[in-house]
Amino acid sequence: MQNLKATILDEKGIQRTLTRISHEIIEKNKGIEDVILVGIKRRGYPLAQRIAKIIEQIEGTKVPVESVDITLYRDDLSKLGEHPIVKDGNLINVKDKKVILVDDVIYTGRTVRAAIDAVIHSGRPKMIQLAVLVDRGHRELPIRSDYVGKNIPTSKGEIVSVEIKEFDDCDSVKIYEL
Repeated sequence: MQNLKATILDEKGIQRTLTRISHEIIEKNKGIEDVILVGIKRRGYPLAQRIAKIIEQIEGTKVPVESVDITLYRDDLSKLGEHPIVKDGNLINVKDKKVILVDDVIYTGRTVRAAIDAVIHSGRPKMIQLAVLVDRGHRELPIRSDYVGKNIPTSKGEIVSVEIKEFDDCDSVKIYEL
């Protein structure tokens, strides 16, 4: 049984957060030349699309958006089943690009590590950066986010739930206690 502990971000809060992240991406990269946004499936991809729209409004130029499916790059494949399913999500050419991985929540860092492996498998980017809506701590790998929407210190007995309109018909970030 999960009990709602707190609502951290509502629809407007998520919009403001993505707008700030978009400005930070432009500033840190001194524009958007050679930038490509790569959303980690599932919720990272629509967030990347939203960031790209905001950047286009600010800069007047479209930023390419791709998705990456990390299924084959996970270090826990044996727990997921004997024959993992390969889904769409092949990256376009990332050679010499500034790749910005986008995800909803960073927790242990294992999903991000798998996404980095998948990106590098597609080519050698100039650099890889990470943008996340929520950083909840508890890293198991030495990975940090370059752009963080909200730092939410959590216990391991809590769940951070990100809902986005594209999948859940609403936008919110909530914490539940187990």
